[in-house]
Amino acid sequence: MLVLSRKINEAIQIGADIEVKVIAVEGDQVKIGIDAPKHIDIHRKEIYLTIQEENNRAAALSSDVISALSSQKK
Repeated sequence: MLVLSRKINEAIQIGADIEVKVIAVEGDQVKIGIDAPKHIDIHRKEIYLTIQEENNRAAALSSDVISALSSQKK
């Protein structure tokens, strides 16, 4: 993991398209701004993990449904 120190209004550039900028620091909370192309999804990590879990459940359910439908044709 790369760890960088930044002050308010300083930024980190990721590739040519993504900029992460420190907007404010209030107590133990840091507000950041992310400038990225619209085709790049940006989520808080806990939301991203929830989306992944839901996708995995949906994929498993789809497999179960396909198996059930396949067995009915016999």
